[in-house]
Amino acid sequence: MTLATTLAAEPNENLAHISNVLIYSAMAVYLLAFFALMAEWLFGSRSKVARTAAALTEQPERAGESAAKASAAPAVTVRSQGGTATLERPKSAAKEAPKVVTRAAAGSRDVPDGPGAAAGDAQGDLYGRIAVSFIALGFLIEVGGVVTRALSVQRAPWGNMYEFNITFSSVAVGVFLTLLALKKNVRWIGLPLITSILLDLGLAVTVLYTESDQLVPALHSYWLWIHVSTAIFCGAAFYVGAVSTGAYLFKDSYEAKLQAGGKPGRFATSVMERLPAAASLDKFTYRMNAAIFPLWTFTIIAGAIWAGDAWGRYWGWDPKEVWSFITWVAYACYLHARATAGWKGRKAAYLALIAFGCWLFNYYGVNIFVSGKHSYAGV
Repeated sequence: MTLATTLAAEPNENLAHISNVLIYSAMAVYLLAFFALMAEWLFGSRSKVARTAAALTEQPERAGESAAKASAAPAVTVRSQGGTATLERPKSAAKEAPKVVTRAAAGSRDVPDGPGAAAGDAQGDLYGRIAVSFIALGFLIEVGGVVTRALSVQRAPWGNMYEFNITFSSVAVGVFLTLLALKKNVRWIGLPLITSILLDLGLAVTVLYTESDQLVPALHSYWLWIHVSTAIFCGAAFYVGAVSTGAYLFKDSYEAKLQAGGKPGRFATSVMERLPAAASLDKFTYRMNAAIFPLWTFTIIAGAIWAGDAWGRYWGWDPKEVWSFITWVAYACYLHARATAGWKGRKAAYLALIAFGCWLFNYYGVNIFVSGKHSYAGV
């Protein structure tokens, strides 16, 4: 079959119907995963770790009494100088006791990562594992829906916003499962991920749905596979980074409140104590965004090359081009701030959320509300 014949092929209605069935089936499986993830968090809230944390917040006076007793006869003393903390036993306790030195970044908190959503509860962990199994099954079904959609029109399955949405959600889930396979501490992301995936797919099948059809002539290019696929992957990775950024801001506020002697609420304590430490979340966010930023740069360059082939110019200040560049600048500012003294931490995290907001507007806002050469929403 020649390229011209392929481009002119009529959509296969049977395959398009199968694709729709698979997408709805994936949503059903993701809904089961959502309930399993909720059960994991609920059972985790009754775990020994959660009960201990709640007891500590409910009885601060006991903690004060214990601290008073400890201060009367300390087992060790802490002496800080710069970024070095030295633990020493008093001479009265042990004249020849060795010194233990730990090194950490100045101003950082020595807070361990939380135990995860299940918080060590066996039943909660079981529900968590069941949820991951459902997520993996839903991912396979959704990928099948994307592939059959592509086969129904014999082209790349991202010619309109509906197709972009179902592909984006499947890639986002794939990124999550890949991180789990790499033994990363990201299972806690499952609940916000699946919640947003269900919303994304619900929007796709109700508001953004478009019957399978052929592309406009400008999109008949192999650059469609290169440019749009990298844009989808970047968006999925940026999304995971944004979830981690939001969690970092909450966990950092929680840790700061505890450090200042504050008393967080029971619900906040139950949730925050199970998340990774703020420092770990900040590091994960930075690594995700830093790893994807070069690929986003390539996405913009590939789009410019494609524009040169399709429209005879590499850059024309089209709204999509402008907001892609604004997104690039925003993430560049975040990466620069993250490496700059005085801008690390919360300030850089706010920049990361602004950058992801630019990406969201570039997709939804520009495609729906702004007209231009990239107006292929189909809605």
